[in-house]
Amino acid sequence: MEIGGFFTAIIIGLIIGALGRLVVPGKQSIPIWLTLLIGIVAALLGTVVAGLLGVDDTRGIDWIELLIQVVFAAIGVALAAGAYGRRRVR
Repeated sequence: MEIGGFFTAIIIGLIIGALGRLVVPGKQSIPIWLTLLIGIVAALLGTVVAGLLGVDDTRGIDWIELLIQVVFAAIGVALAAGAYGRRRVR
């Protein structure tokens, strides 16, 4: 991966992670680095799933791929918020 691709993955991960946080109702008490990590993983998984479904390369913006990525991010944020919140309970 080139350095430009690395920075692009981070930016896309932040956007996808932030969109995932917006979709999940309530307050998520997870750090920004975890949101970034979830976003990057969700973007990669969403791209793979979109490729398997054959919707990864369409004309214009790949809305279906973006939707799949945000759904993965929302699931990841919800799971992380639940696990992270339980860890802090005393």
